[in-house]
Amino acid sequence: MRLLFRLLTLAAALFALGLAVVLYYVANPKLPTWSPAQQVHYLEQWSAEDRQTYYFTPQGTQVKGLRYDWFNALELPFSQQRFASPEYLARFGFLIDPGQKAMPDNPGSLPVGFARHQNPGSQDEFLDITCAACHTGELRFNGQAIRIDGGSAQHVLPSSVPTLKGGSFGQAMVASLTSTYLNPWKFERFARNVLGEDYDARHQQLREDFKASLVTFVKVAWNDTHRGLYPTEEGPGRTDAFGRIANATFGDAISADNYRVANAPVDYPQLWDMWTFDWVQWNGSAQQPMARNIGESLGVGATLGFFDANGQPLKGDGRYPSSVRLRDLHQIEETLQRLKPPAWPEELLGAVDKPLAAKGRELFSENCAGCHSPRVVDSDERWVQHLKMLPVDFIGTDPGAANNIADHRFDLSALQWDLAELKQLDVHLQPTPTEPLDLHQLSSAKGLAYITAFVGNRAYRDANIPAAEQPAMNGFGLPIGVRELRAYKARPLAGVWATAPFLHNGSVPSIFQLLSPQDERATTFYKGTFEYDPQHLGYRTEAFTNGFVFDTRITGNHNSGHEFRAGQRGNGVIGRLLQPQERWALLEYLKVLGGPLEAQLP
Repeated sequence: MRLLFRLLTLAAALFALGLAVVLYYVANPKLPTWSPAQQVHYLEQWSAEDRQTYYFTPQGTQVKGLRYDWFNALELPFSQQRFASPEYLARFGFLIDPGQKAMPDNPGSLPVGFARHQNPGSQDEFLDITCAACHTGELRFNGQAIRIDGGSAQHVLPSSVPTLKGGSFGQAMVASLTSTYLNPWKFERFARNVLGEDYDARHQQLREDFKASLVTFVKVAWNDTHRGLYPTEEGPGRTDAFGRIANATFGDAISADNYRVANAPVDYPQLWDMWTFDWVQWNGSAQQPMARNIGESLGVGATLGFFDANGQPLKGDGRYPSSVRLRDLHQIEETLQRLKPPAWPEELLGAVDKPLAAKGRELFSENCAGCHSPRVVDSDERWVQHLKMLPVDFIGTDPGAANNIADHRFDLSALQWDLAELKQLDVHLQPTPTEPLDLHQLSSAKGLAYITAFVGNRAYRDANIPAAEQPAMNGFGLPIGVRELRAYKARPLAGVWATAPFLHNGSVPSIFQLLSPQDERATTFYKGTFEYDPQHLGYRTEAFTNGFVFDTRITGNHNSGHEFRAGQRGNGVIGRLLQPQERWALLEYLKVLGGPLEAQLP
């Protein structure tokens, strides 16, 4: 009996020790160190007014009910340091300026893309994460920071799943929320900070509302963890966008049977000139700007209701209430139409070797233009670039993202859609289906297209936006076009020097490696630094404290394809072997492509 007691005591002690270790690492995410740049340099991509509009215009997202003032009042688990202090959030990769001060459109002095909004009839201001948070980049060189507006962010945003690796914004925020709720002294400071003179009257209600938000975070973290929904760690600058949107929309909101493993993270693509593309998304699946932006808002946390208080599906004009803000989304879209590609800053990154760039121009015409110089057509309101879609079997890059979007099916029958009614929506499926839609087995692209159509129609009514204004707000009168291709787009390359890492999944750290055969590319490399390599055109990849190790052998991370090497074209081989001196020439040309320096080449 005594032996059994000792064994049980030992087991309990080991469990307690293990739990303490887990809690310690969850509450203390292992983050890279951060130091402010000497100066942040803004390139002449647009006006300062456009930049501020883009950075802090809300789009209707709500981070699981988290209020803006709550976020600003949170403390770190084991100290009174403000969680939302710019210096701390910068360690996750979010972008701030040295000496950043509070401004009217950013009263919390938060990083780029952290906005706020109020829903109609509510006094609460919700934390609103906008597209600028993920589509704004920065490069560091010699202590200087170069802001790339519309570029690729390198933060670690999505996951709230607890891991010993740490480093995730979501995980760290949940730790702060939990410690605030459980620690009475912390909650007292938090409540007095948030409520001020209303402390006595609203203290209990605040605790109940705070608990509801915390429970939502914990439920999502538990669900994602025990179902193993995101086995491929996304790390800095990536998310499985389609997978997360589908799991939130079809799984969380409709049926647990609709959860699918999302193991194909993608980089945040650059946004300049995007409004001229005929189709967008990495797999060319979306056509209408407003529908795409509504889908993005839903994926980041805009509220969406499918059922009434009795669990019955909403029908008719009752479909579907959301927090999406159409006028703000349209304003962001119009602002992005004025965004120019970044021009290589010689004074910061070094002078361009113009004779070498001229040789690179010839090599580009020979080896790259066939895919990356799209056909341009005048379409009255805009010049439309018809991007080439390269089949996965040809381009040879990691097929996970394209295959998941094409293969995953979801049961949306609980929404009780009428097929005849769906035909009345402005949704154009390409190619036109030859068989009736099966709502028990609908693809994510089709399902999201119909949902965004219903959400948009309801949001237009709720905002009292006249029908005459809607085609322009949707984007050039375009329908909600849907395609499902096992392919990836070859986009134009103006400003590509500023968009590391490369390929749709960010598996190649520099353009020099992208122009090299796969066996010359890094199998593993470190991510999470902003330090730029102006020679190879990519972020530096050396080891650094608490850096994220990107392993290209993991599902979704493969760095295959887009190879210039000897062999028959196809199956990943897209061109002849380029000698090192030819690669250097191409890199020099890509610094100036589409910019003012290109006109100076001999």
